[in-house]
Order: sequence, then structure tokens, then C-alpha cells
Amino acid sequence: MAISTPTNMNVTQMQAAQSNNLALYIHWPFCVSKCPYCDFNSHVRDKIDMTSWRHALLADMAHEAALLPDRTLTSIFFGGGTPSLMPPELVSDIIAQAALHWRFSDDIEITLEANPSSVEAARFADLAQAGVNRVSLGMQSFDDAELSFLGRAHSAKEGLAALDTAQTHFGRVTFDLIYALPEQSLEDWQAMLAKALAFGTGHLSLYQLTIEPNTRFASDVRRNVFAPMDDERAADFYLATAQQTQAAGLNAYEISNYAASQQQSRHNLTYWRYGDYAGIGPGAHGRRGGMATERHKKPENYLSAIERNQHGMKVENLLTPIEAAQEAVLMGLRLMEGIDLHALEQRFKLARENIIDMESLAILTSQNICTFNGNILNINDESRLLLDGILAQILRFSPQTMV
Repeated sequence: MAISTPTNMNVTQMQAAQSNNLALYIHWPFCVSKCPYCDFNSHVRDKIDMTSWRHALLADMAHEAALLPDRTLTSIFFGGGTPSLMPPELVSDIIAQAALHWRFSDDIEITLEANPSSVEAARFADLAQAGVNRVSLGMQSFDDAELSFLGRAHSAKEGLAALDTAQTHFGRVTFDLIYALPEQSLEDWQAMLAKALAFGTGHLSLYQLTIEPNTRFASDVRRNVFAPMDDERAADFYLATAQQTQAAGLNAYEISNYAASQQQSRHNLTYWRYGDYAGIGPGAHGRRGGMATERHKKPENYLSAIERNQHGMKVENLLTPIEAAQEAVLMGLRLMEGIDLHALEQRFKLARENIIDMESLAILTSQNICTFNGNILNINDESRLLLDGILAQILRFSPQTMV
């Protein structure tokens, strides 16, 4: 594939001087089984040729590094799929090669997503030795019946043991929980959240159950196997969650993420603040110098692309300034800090009227859905779950242009 050269009106020149930092995402696409709510690029395979995957991921990373020289890597994130199924030796090799390609910041954050099973927890010591310093556990619930409904392979007891092991080996630990399940009461969720907060981790990711297209849950809902919680009741869960976490010292900093001071996910903040990140592995997306990149999704197609081209690229598009600016709004409004329209104007060399529908924004502000002081635009807490609809009103974009 030919690599396009950014023109003189790309994001790099629209304030590349802002930062020389870079984040690196590595996608490991394999899982033991497919969860019924999951729409991520994950696959179940009987056999995985680790030698081929080592070659592929290192080659793909070298390709990105050649296009992103002289950058400082501030974070690495192993996502999936289930990257805790990767051999620790492979994780170590990827981190070591990344250190040869880029400078590491002194406080680089290296996160790996893990299932809280006893088999994977047994690898935590080796993963920490490999260089992982932050682990994200897919706990999802402390209740066995809920875990069964969610299709999780671990038990509540096994998950708690894995959490204890993680806290022993990693300096930073976060875990996920899913709430607003069909029959869940608010009282039961608040009790579970209180238990979660008592473990003392500096970060939690708390997600409302959403029914994504092309998942088993979507099929179940169509067949009336269960009905999802209605939006109004789910909103009560969301607001109660924010209040309870804040009282415990973990403030909401993004729609689904809560952290103590200085414990926010630096990697995800790169996404939400629209910084540059390289994405390697099947289906991985990236943003570099105004270029939107996407790798082949199917593992076999990805490996074939590596053999042909020494990279797994499927799509590489140069974004227009308006497309990039509106992506920055789409991502930035997920954050509680909101977005600074003046900064966006400076960064993308555009008038705000080219980015935002100011008339629609005025209406939403008058309805107390948004706040806007002339520069800082934010979504009020009670309206944050309506973000998709709000963006559709205020952004001048076609949804198919967004990654």
C-alpha cells in the first residue's frame, strides 16, 4: 500500500507543536470464548502460531515507527480480545522493541487488559517482569449469577483472587464492572459498587450494559429472551454511580471512568484529547499526523497482509481539517473537562462555526443540556448519557466519516 504524505493543511500543522508525545496500542484478537455483549474484534481459535504472531506484530510496529520517528512514547496499551493470553515473553519482546523505536517517557504507562481467571493470574508476575505496570481486569461483576448471564468464564471467587494477585504485582490496578443489567436493582448495584470501592484501586471503569448490534445479546433481545433496562431507570444508575464514586474519592473524568487524583488512564486520555497514537494488530485504529489508519480485522487477513507488505494496513485516509476537528469534539466531549473551542480554532485553523452548529448549541444551552462560557463547551451531568444525540445536533459531520 502506498503511504500518503500529509498535505500542508493537516492536523500535524494544526498544532503538532502542541506535543511530541505518542501512544501505542497493540491489539491481541484472541479470546477463550466470545462474551454475548461484546462487539470488539475478538476471535476464538483452536491453535495460535505464536512465532507468526511475534513476527507480525513486531513488523507492524516497525512500519509505524518508521512513519513516526523521534517521538516520545507515553503509554502502551495491550487490548483485545484477551491480551493476558499472550505469552509474557511476547509482551516483553514488544515492549523491548518499542523502546528501540521510540524514547520512553520517564513515567510511561504500560497497561494490559486481563481476564481475572486463575490461569491468567498465574502469569501476572511474569507480565510485571516483562514491563507491564498497570493491569485492567475484566471483572464485570462480583455475583456468580450475573457473571453467568454475561457469559464470563470466571467465578466471583476466582475474580477476587485474581484482583488480590494483581494488586500484589502491579503498581496500578483498575477493573471493569457492568451495571444496569435487566433485573438488577439500584440497591444491589450500590452494594456491589461499595464492595468495589473498598478494594482501594485508584481507578474503576463502570459501564452501563448496552445492547450492541451483531452480538448474541442483540439476538436475545430480538427474540424476547430478555428486555434491557429502560433508559430512564438506567440514567438513575448512572447518576447514583457518579455520586457514590465521588464520595469515595474517585471522580468521574469520562463517561464511564472514575479515578483518584493522578490515576486517570493516560493512554485513554490521549484518545479523548485527540493526541497521536499508533495502532497495530488486527482491526487496530490509529491517528498520526492527520492520518486515520485501520488494520485488517480478521486475524488470517492481517497475517497475510504482513507477509505481503510488512504491515497490516487496510485503510489509511488523510482527514480534512474539519473531519479532524469534529473527531476532536466527538472524543473530547466524553471528558468531564469538556473542550475549549478557542483552542480547537487555533489547533485546526478553523472558525468554530465550521466545527460546531452554534445555533443548535445555543438551543441546547438554553435547555440546560450543555454549558458554554464562550470558550469551554461541556455536557451537563444529567445529559451525558444523551451524548450521541447531542453530537448529532451540534456537529457538522456525516457519521460514516468517523472511525
